[in-house]
Amino acid sequence: MVDSFKQIAIGCDHAGYSIKEYLKQNLAKPGFTFHDFGTFSAISMDYPDTAHPLAKAVQSGEYTFGILICGSGNGVAIVANKYTGIRAAICWNEEITRLARLHNDANIIVLPARFITPEEAIHLVQVFLSTGFEGGRHQLRVDKIDNVL
Repeated sequence: MVDSFKQIAIGCDHAGYSIKEYLKQNLAKPGFTFHDFGTFSAISMDYPDTAHPLAKAVQSGEYTFGILICGSGNGVAIVANKYTGIRAAICWNEEITRLARLHNDANIIVLPARFITPEEAIHLVQVFLSTGFEGGRHQLRVDKIDNVL
């Protein structure tokens, strides 16, 4: 069985393609491997075509964490957050990224490709993957996310 922490689901739309490839290339060195859900070029495509299968794979437990990238981050986050158990957080700076893990137990980091550099993307993913969930009072809140009234 693959170590689900070191094996990460990754996907993007056309706007996020170059950052996705940059992440794969530069995060492979610390020992991460990726299952790439696409897209596989910068040709315009529909972001739900990658966000749905990636979110399903994280939801099923096949992968502990996912990375989704699109122009603003909004589209793929909206799709991913439709899945029970998925907590996809749009992250554009270190503090937001750290809090997404500490307080919200986010399991998919969403990167807004048009608003960050590839170097910032690397840093944010490293922060995301190295920050644990704080639990405690935050666990009570996270437990309420999937409870539909």
